[in-house]
Amino acid sequence: MTRPPIQLQPVIERGLLVGVAFKGQPALFSLEDSLDELERLAETAGVTVVGRMTQTLERPNPATLIGKGKLEELVQRVKAEDIQVVIFDEELSSRQQREIEKAIDDENVKVLDRTALILDIFAQHAHTKEGALQVELAQYEYRLPRLTRAWTHLARQAGGRAGGATGGVGVRGPGETQLEIDRREISRKIAQLKRELEEVRAHRERYRARRRQSHLPLAALVGYTNAGKSTLINALTPAQVRAEDKLFATLDPTTRKMTLPSGREALITDTVGFIQKLPTDLVAAFRATLEEILEADLILHVVDASHPNALEQALTVEEVLDDLGAAHIPVVVAFNKIDLLPDRQLPPELREDYPDTVPISALKGWGLDALLARIEAELIARMTPVEVFIPYDQGDLVDMFHTYGVVEAIEHRGDGVRIRGRLPVTLVGRFEPYERVA
Repeated sequence: MTRPPIQLQPVIERGLLVGVAFKGQPALFSLEDSLDELERLAETAGVTVVGRMTQTLERPNPATLIGKGKLEELVQRVKAEDIQVVIFDEELSSRQQREIEKAIDDENVKVLDRTALILDIFAQHAHTKEGALQVELAQYEYRLPRLTRAWTHLARQAGGRAGGATGGVGVRGPGETQLEIDRREISRKIAQLKRELEEVRAHRERYRARRRQSHLPLAALVGYTNAGKSTLINALTPAQVRAEDKLFATLDPTTRKMTLPSGREALITDTVGFIQKLPTDLVAAFRATLEEILEADLILHVVDASHPNALEQALTVEEVLDDLGAAHIPVVVAFNKIDLLPDRQLPPELREDYPDTVPISALKGWGLDALLARIEAELIARMTPVEVFIPYDQGDLVDMFHTYGVVEAIEHRGDGVRIRGRLPVTLVGRFEPYERVA
């Protein structure tokens, strides 16, 4: 599948980071911490960061984000330090990007913001059809309002699947500029990608329906990017998901079976890692993937306990979950990477804010039994209490109760079996005719 030609080139480029703090605006991450993370993002995308600039402002400059003097300093540094990529930690408006590019006045220098950088990394790590479509759509929707002469001829450069589907570029109507042609062509591609994604989403919904029929509980694995989710799912299941010490090393969701301490089975699904300043539009582009979270019976929130910003990262994930409408789903918090902590002890601020957590090391296998026991306890608590009387000629229902539910008490009578316990909500309807106890 051809990606839009709006990512960084697959070569090492020299980058300059630009961060801005606004007075009176609280932020979870300090400016330097946020730029440290931006540098890791840049390195993941193949950029060597050779410098950074910061500025504190009362409010953003509507034309260039940063002040006039700081912009002049930026232009001088780009020329003096042979910068190929300038990356802003704040999202730039189309006007701001245009004015900054105009000031730099060098078509060989790219001006990006955090959103564009994350999109490029997503494009590198999306391997399934759904993931690639989601990234491509998000890239085109992001670039369309920012399209300038510096970004023209996108459709012709792209070629391949998307270009062929729209019949190509080059037929210019009366009075049309190349910029207008490119905008129209990208709009066509956006419409086409949305149609393709709807087909993929319909397929995913059919898959979910089949999965619900299995009556197995589902735990959704969430966490800040690079918290160790892929390593954990590999430790709990035979998934063998790609696990690397990189931001957004995996993007496509993976669902596998895991065995709980009682011998029961449950499903666990990995989802895309979260990160601060993740734009709402970008979250919307991954709606189908993130809907896996809303389908879950339990959320397993993995936190990198060894990270200096562990608390801020955990709060960022909680904010995204709240925005997704997942606040009603029970959460188990697992502090990962305790093998990297002194004496394997959580920092005091983490123990204070998260007293009821499970410390683990997915890499070393530490604490996984306790984690599975906690997951099973939460899943059982989520089941529906029932009490039924099942005639002996309905023995398959008795087997079903034992397989998918929790039997708390059982009594064999002359004409049937009385069972008290808990069942998954998807199975309660099957037992309704037998709810009146004889």
